[in-house]
Amino acid sequence: MPIYGDIIQSPMDGYSDQPFRAMARRLGSAMSYTEFINAIDVLYGHPHLERKLTFLESERPVVYQVFDDDPDRLVQAALKLRRRNPDIIDVNMGCSARCVSGRGAGAGLLRTPHKIARIFSELTRALDIPVTGKIRLGWDDSTRNYLEIARIIEENGGQLIAVHGRTKQMGYGGQADWDAIAEVKQAVSIPVIGNGDVKTVADIDRMKAHTGCDGVMIARAAIGNPWIFARLDRDQVPPDLLRATMLAHLESSLAFYGPERGLVLFRKYASRYLAPCGLSGELRQALLTTSDKETFVQLLDQVVWQVQPS
Repeated sequence: MPIYGDIIQSPMDGYSDQPFRAMARRLGSAMSYTEFINAIDVLYGHPHLERKLTFLESERPVVYQVFDDDPDRLVQAALKLRRRNPDIIDVNMGCSARCVSGRGAGAGLLRTPHKIARIFSELTRALDIPVTGKIRLGWDDSTRNYLEIARIIEENGGQLIAVHGRTKQMGYGGQADWDAIAEVKQAVSIPVIGNGDVKTVADIDRMKAHTGCDGVMIARAAIGNPWIFARLDRDQVPPDLLRATMLAHLESSLAFYGPERGLVLFRKYASRYLAPCGLSGELRQALLTTSDKETFVQLLDQVVWQVQPS
């Protein structure tokens, strides 16, 4: 499967919904990863599952990222998800949230390499589309087994590895270890995507040069600056582009979630978009509490045309 581009929007729970993914894809993200999907929800149902699974044809290649600690459930869920025609199934081995890793899923899988081997062996036999994985460096500094995990994934049919250069214990703190990502790239022959501490366009090129990775995955930095997929830093985004992008994202959110919920859910993105603009507390509160689209647009225009990024 050809991937056209080397910058990819990372899956982020609560952020990688369809409106945000589609916008990132239009701006230049090479793939669309969904929010992570609980295999249990796929098999037994969940009220929000349908929205997580919905994607646009323009987003392709689309990656369903699944998590669980039980290999059998993962395979059953992946087979069920296959009916929706994604391009790739990805196994989440990087989530550090206690409710996920604590039960042995997400980054918790890194503590059971034999289980990862079984998951990939069975998934790649059962599916006719690529199976990939996203990992961290290990559970903690004393168990940095990323090279072992990377080789297991490749040996059992995995076709791509995304590596977040932190351990589970680090969460999102500390500095990502790009040397470790470079080691993974040297240890396997399948594509490797680097992830961690990419905040600017210069960081994209630095990571590629430092690690030799095939692509760069961007997570938190992209929430406030999706233009990074078009290789623009936030201070390079002119007011008219800021306004147009925010309004397009808002319209997509309203269409996807409905007029009331769409605006409420858009507020967290708006807060990140406008963070560099130095809003007054009063204007910020007004923007992020209004439930009326027209009022929101009027307030946004005050910000865009009167307050320049600092």
